[in-house]
Amino acid sequence: MRQATLGIIGGSGVYEIDGLTNRRWETIASPFGAPSDQFLFGELDGQPLVFLPRHGRGHPFSPSSINYRANIDAMKRAGVTDLISLSAVGSLKEEYVPGHFVLVDQFIDRTFTREKSFFGTGCVAHVGLSHPIATRLQDALEEASRELKLPVHRDGTYICMEGPQFSTFAESMLYRSWGCDVIGMTNMPEAKLAREAELPYATVAMVTDFDCWHPDHDSVTVEAVIKVLTDNADNARALVRTVAPKLAQRPDIDEQGGDRALDFALITHPEAHDPTMVAKLDAVAGRVLRSR
Repeated sequence: MRQATLGIIGGSGVYEIDGLTNRRWETIASPFGAPSDQFLFGELDGQPLVFLPRHGRGHPFSPSSINYRANIDAMKRAGVTDLISLSAVGSLKEEYVPGHFVLVDQFIDRTFTREKSFFGTGCVAHVGLSHPIATRLQDALEEASRELKLPVHRDGTYICMEGPQFSTFAESMLYRSWGCDVIGMTNMPEAKLAREAELPYATVAMVTDFDCWHPDHDSVTVEAVIKVLTDNADNARALVRTVAPKLAQRPDIDEQGGDRALDFALITHPEAHDPTMVAKLDAVAGRVLRSR
Protein backbone atom coordinates (compact mmCIF):
# COMPACT_ATOMS: atom_id res chain seq x y z
CA MET A 1 0.00 0.00 0.00
CA ARG A 2 1.09 3.59 -0.57
CA GLN A 3 -0.28 7.05 0.10
CA ALA A 4 -2.90 8.21 -2.37
CA THR A 5 -3.51 11.68 -3.75
CA LEU A 6 -7.22 12.08 -4.32
CA GLY A 7 -8.45 14.11 -7.27
CA ILE A 8 -11.96 15.60 -7.26
CA ILE A 9 -13.68 17.05 -10.33
CA GLY A 10 -16.63 19.16 -9.24
CA GLY A 11 -19.65 19.49 -11.51
CA SER A 12 -22.44 22.05 -11.64
CA GLY A 13 -22.83 23.69 -8.24
CA VAL A 14 -19.55 22.34 -6.83
CA TYR A 15 -16.91 24.99 -7.45
CA GLU A 16 -15.02 24.75 -4.16
CA ILE A 17 -14.07 22.24 -1.46
CA ASP A 18 -14.10 23.59 2.08
CA GLY A 19 -12.26 22.29 5.13
CA LEU A 20 -8.88 22.00 3.38
CA THR A 21 -5.65 22.94 5.12
CA ASN A 22 -2.53 24.23 3.36
CA ARG A 23 -4.81 25.25 0.52
CA ARG A 24 -3.60 27.01 -2.61
CA TRP A 25 -4.85 27.53 -6.16
CA GLU A 26 -2.27 26.71 -8.82
CA THR A 27 -2.16 26.91 -12.61
CA ILE A 28 -1.10 23.66 -14.31
CA ALA A 29 -0.05 23.84 -17.94
CA SER A 30 -1.00 21.00 -20.28
CA PRO A 31 0.19 20.28 -23.84
CA PHE A 32 -3.45 19.59 -24.66
CA GLY A 33 -4.49 23.18 -23.97
CA ALA A 34 -5.91 25.06 -21.00
CA PRO A 35 -7.79 23.20 -18.24
CA SER A 36 -11.12 24.51 -16.97
CA ASP A 37 -9.55 26.52 -14.15
CA GLN A 38 -6.72 26.58 -11.66
CA PHE A 39 -6.40 23.55 -9.39
CA LEU A 40 -7.07 23.74 -5.66
CA PHE A 41 -4.43 21.86 -3.66
CA GLY A 42 -4.88 21.07 0.01
CA GLU A 43 -5.13 18.41 2.68
CA LEU A 44 -7.98 16.78 4.59
CA ASP A 45 -6.59 15.41 7.86
CA GLY A 46 -3.23 14.99 6.17
CA GLN A 47 -4.67 13.38 3.03
CA PRO A 48 -3.47 15.20 -0.13
CA LEU A 49 -6.34 16.37 -2.33
CA VAL A 50 -6.52 18.16 -5.68
CA PHE A 51 -9.78 19.78 -6.79
CA LEU A 52 -10.87 21.15 -10.16
CA PRO A 53 -14.22 22.82 -10.94
CA ARG A 54 -15.14 21.12 -14.23
CA HIS A 55 -17.00 24.13 -15.63
CA GLY A 56 -14.62 26.67 -14.08
CA ARG A 57 -15.45 28.99 -11.22
CA GLY A 58 -18.51 30.99 -12.24
CA HIS A 59 -19.44 28.24 -14.74
CA PRO A 60 -18.03 29.79 -17.96
CA PHE A 61 -17.69 26.46 -19.82
CA SER A 62 -20.55 24.47 -21.31
CA PRO A 63 -20.30 20.65 -21.38
CA SER A 64 -19.20 20.75 -25.04
CA SER A 65 -16.53 23.43 -24.55
CA ILE A 66 -14.76 21.79 -21.59
CA ASN A 67 -11.22 20.71 -22.44
CA TYR A 68 -11.50 17.21 -20.97
CA ARG A 69 -8.07 16.16 -22.20
CA ALA A 70 -6.33 19.09 -20.53
CA ASN A 71 -8.26 18.49 -17.28
CA ILE A 72 -7.25 14.83 -17.03
CA ASP A 73 -3.69 15.40 -18.23
CA ALA A 74 -3.22 18.15 -15.63
CA MET A 75 -4.65 15.91 -12.88
CA LYS A 76 -1.98 13.36 -13.79
CA ARG A 77 0.70 16.06 -13.72
CA ALA A 78 -0.53 17.16 -10.29
CA GLY A 79 0.29 13.71 -8.91
CA VAL A 80 -3.30 12.50 -8.55
CA THR A 81 -3.59 8.71 -8.12
CA ASP A 82 -7.38 8.30 -7.86
CA LEU A 83 -10.15 10.41 -9.36
CA ILE A 84 -13.73 11.05 -8.22
CA SER A 85 -16.27 12.88 -10.37
CA LEU A 86 -19.15 14.83 -8.84
CA SER A 87 -21.80 15.33 -11.53
CA ALA A 88 -25.33 16.69 -11.74
CA VAL A 89 -27.71 14.37 -13.61
CA GLY A 90 -31.33 13.85 -14.52
CA SER A 91 -33.13 10.71 -13.36
CA LEU A 92 -34.58 8.16 -15.77
CA LYS A 93 -36.03 5.96 -13.02
CA GLU A 94 -38.98 6.53 -10.73
CA GLU A 95 -37.07 5.60 -7.59
CA TYR A 96 -34.14 7.99 -8.23
CA VAL A 97 -35.62 11.26 -7.06
CA PRO A 98 -34.01 14.71 -6.93
CA GLY A 99 -31.51 14.83 -4.08
CA HIS A 100 -30.51 11.17 -4.42
CA PHE A 101 -26.97 10.10 -5.31
CA VAL A 102 -26.25 7.28 -7.78
CA LEU A 103 -22.87 5.52 -7.88
CA VAL A 104 -23.00 4.52 -11.52
CA ASP A 105 -20.84 1.71 -12.91
CA GLN A 106 -21.50 1.96 -16.67
CA PHE A 107 -21.70 4.64 -19.37
CA ILE A 108 -23.24 5.09 -22.81
CA ASP A 109 -21.55 7.83 -24.84
CA ARG A 110 -23.87 9.85 -27.10
CA THR A 111 -21.54 12.87 -27.45
CA PHE A 112 -20.20 13.77 -30.88
CA THR A 113 -18.16 17.02 -30.83
CA ARG A 114 -15.48 16.22 -28.26
CA GLU A 115 -11.88 15.03 -28.39
CA LYS A 116 -12.13 11.56 -26.85
CA SER A 117 -8.57 10.27 -26.77
CA PHE A 118 -5.05 11.40 -25.94
CA PHE A 119 -3.77 9.10 -28.67
CA GLY A 120 -3.95 9.37 -32.44
CA THR A 121 -1.83 9.56 -35.56
CA GLY A 122 1.75 8.79 -34.60
CA CYS A 123 0.87 6.92 -31.42
CA VAL A 124 -2.27 4.78 -31.51
CA ALA A 125 -3.72 3.03 -28.45
CA HIS A 126 -6.87 1.08 -27.64
CA VAL A 127 -7.64 0.75 -23.91
CA GLY A 128 -10.18 -1.64 -22.45
CA LEU A 129 -13.26 0.04 -20.98
CA SER A 130 -15.65 -2.81 -20.23
CA HIS A 131 -15.68 -1.86 -16.54
CA PRO A 132 -14.92 1.89 -16.43
CA ILE A 133 -15.45 2.42 -12.69
CA ALA A 134 -12.94 1.48 -9.98
CA THR A 135 -14.79 -0.75 -7.51
CA ARG A 136 -12.39 0.26 -4.72
CA LEU A 137 -13.46 3.90 -5.05
CA GLN A 138 -17.12 2.99 -5.44
CA ASP A 139 -17.03 0.90 -2.25
CA ALA A 140 -15.56 3.79 -0.27
CA LEU A 141 -18.11 6.24 -1.66
CA GLU A 142 -20.99 3.95 -0.76
CA GLU A 143 -19.67 3.47 2.78
CA ALA A 144 -19.20 7.22 3.27
CA SER A 145 -22.66 7.98 1.84
CA ARG A 146 -24.33 5.56 4.23
CA GLU A 147 -22.40 6.98 7.19
CA LEU A 148 -23.80 10.41 6.28
CA LYS A 149 -27.27 8.86 5.77
CA LEU A 150 -27.38 10.19 2.22
CA PRO A 151 -29.93 8.54 -0.11
CA VAL A 152 -27.56 6.55 -2.33
CA HIS A 153 -28.01 3.86 -4.98
CA ARG A 154 -25.26 1.47 -6.05
CA ASP A 155 -24.61 0.77 -9.77
CA GLY A 156 -26.51 1.97 -12.81
CA THR A 157 -25.93 3.26 -16.32
CA TYR A 158 -25.17 6.92 -17.06
CA ILE A 159 -26.01 8.05 -20.59
CA CYS A 160 -24.02 11.10 -21.66
CA MET A 161 -25.71 13.40 -24.17
CA GLU A 162 -24.00 16.22 -26.06
CA GLY A 163 -26.22 19.07 -24.86
CA PRO A 164 -26.32 21.86 -23.98
CA GLN A 165 -30.06 21.50 -24.59
CA PHE A 166 -32.00 19.10 -22.39
CA SER A 167 -33.66 15.99 -23.89
CA THR A 168 -36.75 15.89 -26.04
CA PHE A 169 -39.53 13.71 -24.68
CA ALA A 170 -38.84 11.12 -27.39
CA GLU A 171 -35.15 10.98 -26.46
CA SER A 172 -35.95 10.63 -22.78
CA MET A 173 -38.31 7.73 -23.47
CA LEU A 174 -35.74 6.09 -25.76
CA TYR A 175 -33.05 6.22 -23.07
CA ARG A 176 -35.45 4.72 -20.55
CA SER A 177 -36.20 1.89 -22.99
CA TRP A 178 -32.47 1.20 -23.19
CA GLY A 179 -32.36 0.67 -19.43
CA CYS A 180 -30.39 3.84 -18.63
CA ASP A 181 -30.66 5.12 -15.06
CA VAL A 182 -29.40 8.71 -15.20
CA ILE A 183 -28.57 11.24 -17.89
CA GLY A 184 -25.85 13.88 -17.90
CA MET A 185 -23.60 15.88 -20.20
CA THR A 186 -20.06 15.60 -18.81
CA ASN A 187 -18.82 12.13 -17.81
CA MET A 188 -17.91 11.26 -21.39
CA PRO A 189 -15.20 11.45 -22.54
CA GLU A 190 -13.94 12.16 -19.02
CA ALA A 191 -14.13 8.51 -17.93
CA LYS A 192 -12.50 7.33 -21.15
CA LEU A 193 -9.61 9.75 -20.74
CA ALA A 194 -9.15 8.80 -17.09
CA ARG A 195 -8.72 5.19 -18.18
CA GLU A 196 -6.19 6.20 -20.86
CA ALA A 197 -4.29 8.15 -18.19
CA GLU A 198 -4.36 5.09 -15.91
CA LEU A 199 -6.33 6.95 -13.25
CA PRO A 200 -8.91 4.88 -11.33
CA TYR A 201 -12.21 6.74 -11.68
CA ALA A 202 -15.62 6.78 -9.99
CA THR A 203 -18.71 8.94 -10.40
CA VAL A 204 -21.14 10.36 -7.87
CA ALA A 205 -24.17 11.19 -10.03
CA MET A 206 -26.27 13.75 -8.13
CA VAL A 207 -29.91 13.75 -9.24
CA THR A 208 -31.44 17.19 -9.82
CA ASP A 209 -34.56 16.40 -11.88
CA PHE A 210 -36.59 13.77 -13.76
CA ASP A 211 -35.43 14.84 -17.23
CA CYS A 212 -38.75 15.24 -19.12
CA TRP A 213 -40.27 11.74 -19.20
CA HIS A 214 -42.13 11.79 -15.87
CA PRO A 215 -45.87 12.57 -16.28
CA ASP A 216 -46.12 14.06 -12.79
CA HIS A 217 -43.17 16.45 -13.11
CA ASP A 218 -42.60 19.44 -15.36
CA SER A 219 -39.86 19.44 -17.98
CA VAL A 220 -36.44 20.22 -16.57
CA THR A 221 -35.47 23.90 -16.25
CA VAL A 222 -32.28 25.59 -15.08
CA GLU A 223 -34.26 27.27 -12.28
CA ALA A 224 -35.46 23.91 -10.94
CA VAL A 225 -32.01 22.37 -11.27
CA ILE A 226 -30.26 25.17 -9.40
CA LYS A 227 -32.65 24.83 -6.47
CA VAL A 228 -31.67 21.17 -5.97
CA LEU A 229 -28.01 21.82 -6.82
CA THR A 230 -27.54 23.89 -3.68
CA ASP A 231 -28.49 21.02 -1.36
CA ASN A 232 -26.66 18.46 -3.48
CA ALA A 233 -23.47 20.54 -3.41
CA ASP A 234 -23.49 20.71 0.38
CA ASN A 235 -23.94 16.93 0.57
CA ALA A 236 -21.23 16.38 -2.05
CA ARG A 237 -18.71 18.41 -0.07
CA ALA A 238 -19.61 16.47 3.08
CA LEU A 239 -19.14 13.25 1.13
CA VAL A 240 -15.67 14.31 -0.01
CA ARG A 241 -14.65 15.12 3.57
CA THR A 242 -15.92 11.72 4.74
CA VAL A 243 -14.55 9.57 1.92
CA ALA A 244 -11.06 11.09 1.72
CA PRO A 245 -9.66 9.35 4.85
CA LYS A 246 -11.00 6.04 3.55
CA LEU A 247 -8.87 6.46 0.43
CA ALA A 248 -5.70 7.72 2.10
CA GLN A 249 -3.93 4.46 1.28
CA ARG A 250 -4.21 2.63 -2.01
CA PRO A 251 -2.71 -0.51 -3.55
CA ASP A 252 0.63 -0.14 -5.30
CA ILE A 253 -1.17 -1.39 -8.40
CA ASP A 254 -4.95 -1.23 -8.80
CA GLU A 255 -5.41 -3.56 -11.75
CA GLN A 256 -9.21 -3.30 -11.77
CA GLY A 257 -9.06 0.49 -11.55
CA GLY A 258 -6.90 0.79 -14.63
CA ASP A 259 -3.42 1.40 -13.19
CA ARG A 260 -2.01 -0.77 -15.97
CA ALA A 261 -4.53 0.03 -18.71
CA LEU A 262 -1.78 0.89 -21.20
CA ASP A 263 0.30 -2.26 -20.77
CA PHE A 264 -1.17 -3.86 -23.89
CA ALA A 265 -2.95 -0.86 -25.43
CA LEU A 266 -0.23 0.75 -27.56
CA ILE A 267 -0.26 -0.62 -31.09
CA THR A 268 2.04 1.75 -33.01
CA HIS A 269 5.56 0.37 -33.41
CA PRO A 270 8.19 2.50 -31.64
CA GLU A 271 9.97 3.26 -34.93
CA ALA A 272 6.71 4.74 -36.26
CA HIS A 273 6.12 7.03 -33.28
CA ASP A 274 5.62 10.72 -33.93
CA PRO A 275 8.08 12.47 -31.55
CA THR A 276 5.76 15.45 -31.13
CA MET A 277 2.86 13.19 -30.12
CA VAL A 278 5.05 11.17 -27.78
CA ALA A 279 6.27 14.36 -26.08
CA LYS A 280 2.68 15.41 -25.38
CA LEU A 281 2.01 12.03 -23.76
CA ASP A 282 4.78 12.31 -21.18
CA ALA A 283 2.39 12.48 -18.21
CA VAL A 284 -0.44 10.29 -19.51
CA ALA A 285 1.63 7.47 -21.00
CA GLY A 286 5.23 8.11 -19.95
CA ARG A 287 5.28 4.92 -17.88
CA VAL A 288 4.88 2.67 -20.93
CA LEU A 289 6.52 4.88 -23.55
CA ARG A 290 9.77 5.06 -21.59
CA SER A 291 9.92 1.27 -21.43
CA ARG A 292 9.57 0.72 -25.19
